Amino acid sequence: MPRSKSSARWLREHFTDEYVKRAQRESYRSRAVYKLLEIHEKDRLLQPGMTVVDLGAAPGGWSQLAVRQVGERGIVIALDILPMESLPGVEFLEGDFREAEVLERLLVILAGRPVDLLLSDMAPNASGLKAVDQPRGMYLAELALDFARQCLRPGGDLLVKAFQGEGFDQFLKDLRAAFTAVSPRKPQASRARSAEQYLLARNYRG
Repeated sequence: MPRSKSSARWLREHFTDEYVKRAQRESYRSRAVYKLLEIHEKDRLLQPGMTVVDLGAAPGGWSQLAVRQVGERGIVIALDILPMESLPGVEFLEGDFREAEVLERLLVILAGRPVDLLLSDMAPNASGLKAVDQPRGMYLAELALDFARQCLRPGGDLLVKAFQGEGFDQFLKDLRAAFTAVSPRKPQASRARSAEQYLLARNYRG
C-alpha cells in the first residue's frame, strides 16, 4: 500500500531532523527531550532529590533527562497510555490518564509523597481536524492541572503542553489562580508547523 503524501513528508522530515540525529547520537529515546532540556537550562526546573511525575512519557525521553538530573535521591514516576521500555530509576505506569482507576493507581504509587515537579507532554491521537484535536488537547491539559492540585507541594512547579484555541484563555486564568508565575515556552525543538506551546507554572500556591 503506497504511503500518503503526508506520511511520506513526515518520514522525510523525521530522518533529516537535526534533533532526531542528535537524540540518536546522545542515546535519548526521542527528539522531544530537547524541548525539556532547553526549558530546564533556562529555568532550572530539575534539581537533585526531586520527586517528578512525567505524564505522557512514552517513549521516555523526558524521563531519561529527569532521572539523570534528580539523581539517586530523586524519584521519577512516568505514565503513558502506550507501553514504554523500562528505564533505570524510573517507575512506569501504563494506562489512560483520563480514567479514574489509572489516577488512583498513580496516587497509590505516590503514597502521599508530595510532588516537586509535574511534567505533562500529553497530546491526543491526531485526527488531522483542528476542531477535534485542539479541544482534546486542552482537556488533557486541564486533567494535568487537576492532578497538580492534588499532588504538588506548595511551591512546586508544572510544565504542561497546551494548544491555542478553545479553552486556552480560561486554562491560562486557572493556572494563574493556582501558581504565582505562569509563562509560555516555545522550545526551538518544537516543529515549526506545530500549534503546541508549553506553559510553565511556578510556585504552586497550595
